[in-house]
Amino acid sequence: MAKTRPGRKDLDSYTIRGTNKIVRAGDCVLMRPSDTSKPPYVARVEKIEQDNRNNVKVRVRWYYRPEESIGGRRQFHGAKELFLSDHYDVQSAHTIEGKCVVHSFKNYTKLENVGAEDYYCRFEYKAATGAFTPDRVAVYCKCEMPYNPDDLMVQCEGCKDWYHPACVGMTIEEAKKLDHFVCSECSSDDDIKKPQATFSASPGADGKVEPKRRKR
Repeated sequence: MAKTRPGRKDLDSYTIRGTNKIVRAGDCVLMRPSDTSKPPYVARVEKIEQDNRNNVKVRVRWYYRPEESIGGRRQFHGAKELFLSDHYDVQSAHTIEGKCVVHSFKNYTKLENVGAEDYYCRFEYKAATGAFTPDRVAVYCKCEMPYNPDDLMVQCEGCKDWYHPACVGMTIEEAKKLDHFVCSECSSDDDIKKPQATFSASPGADGKVEPKRRKR
């Protein structure tokens, strides 16, 4: 652990200016960008320090939004998806606007209601190279894309794979009305049992595993 420099002292917590919200090391926060037209930055607080002039600084580890990464935003990236980067920084605590929660991907898919402060992370990201960890992830459907929790998918009762309605010639409205679904590859199998399927579940972490990123 890095030693505190002379004239500085570690703080256990910081109260966000104008609020009663308390930030501690390990918490995720929203930080005000210099360009106010952009959404707030998201970071994880690693350490809180105060100098001899009572200025409070926070050492943070940045989360990147998909559009901020080298590869950019792709179809399977959710609206609330973030990448935990290896980019550390020191910022004034006064730039903290609020707190947020960055869930694991699995826990995020189980949320009944997603609030404005809810985000999720399934990849770590190296800012200099654009590399992701893990570099392989489960893919689904004919399009072989990772799961986007913002998109409705239906599960085939035969092969148990998940499909985007558009990829199997359906509208979202039609998919929502389905009592059961069998994909074209399984529909010729007369041995398939057809119980009533529910679509409240999501693919989660299971599925075929393929390289996450293909070279363009």
